[in-house]
Amino acid sequence: MSNLEEKPPELDCRTAPASGVEIMTPRDVPLGGPRAMRVRRTLPQRERSLIGAWCFVDHYGPDDVADTGGMVVPPHPHTGLQTVSWLFTGEVEHRDSAGHHAMVRPGEVNLMTAGRGISHSEVSPPTTTTLHGAQLWVALPDASRAVDPDFAHHAPEPVTGDGYVARVFLGSLLGDASPVPTYTPLLGAEILLEPGATVVLDVDPAFEHGVLVDAGVLTVDGTETKQHDLAYVPPGSTTLTLTAYDEPVRLLLLGGPPFGESIVMWWNIVARTHEEVVEWRNAWQDQIVDGRLTDGWFGVPVGDERPPIPAPPLPNARLKERR
Repeated sequence: MSNLEEKPPELDCRTAPASGVEIMTPRDVPLGGPRAMRVRRTLPQRERSLIGAWCFVDHYGPDDVADTGGMVVPPHPHTGLQTVSWLFTGEVEHRDSAGHHAMVRPGEVNLMTAGRGISHSEVSPPTTTTLHGAQLWVALPDASRAVDPDFAHHAPEPVTGDGYVARVFLGSLLGDASPVPTYTPLLGAEILLEPGATVVLDVDPAFEHGVLVDAGVLTVDGTETKQHDLAYVPPGSTTLTLTAYDEPVRLLLLGGPPFGESIVMWWNIVARTHEEVVEWRNAWQDQIVDGRLTDGWFGVPVGDERPPIPAPPLPNARLKERR
């Protein structure tokens, strides 16, 4: 997915209860196009750019495709990151310049490693009438951000317990482990809670966690977290307690140890310096000739000949490092 919002958020959308859990509220962002499909963006924010290596959280839907036009994101570039696509409803067709052509389906994770540079496109097919899901980015550590582009797919089996169903798509939780490779320790899971259910999760105390609420209201370690909020839980605890109110809850649990590196994130690029962003932006623009995408550093998505998304102008100010 292309990040079409260029300005960093001007408001700090966080609240920090006494428990230490921070509640981050989303802001609406248009993805462009004639009818401008909109997403709810909770990360990055001005005062928090990362949760572990997770650096970008977009949450969208349920959207009636007849009204929104669905997802139509033509070829665009990425560097220095991995994209993680997770759907609740609908399908999205993925094509990339490393030769991968795959469908994103509910309950199945697609992870694309951009590494040194890749281009891809995402389009919801005509058979999709409702689109609902999350697009997540993971920053690659400096030692690994120049790896070759790659792609992985996994359909996790549900893990069930008293009042919950979980699907672990990255890392390990509740005795299940995902085979999908990552370059830093990560956790990614969808959890469904029955009304009134409480689940106490054993978690790595070195991890910080984010709880993105798709549906319902719950408490996260005793702090109320509403629909579409992202609750941030700092490192240090060996358990995480989730309690649903009187309706079902669906959430995504994200986690990882503090990233420990500064990043410069602009448009679809995760870099380390302003100069790197300029270099990669120019490399992408050099591939666009007469409105068409030609071969070059980022390549051309297999089987997709639509006009690419041009890079937006850089801001007048120097891009700042964020942690």
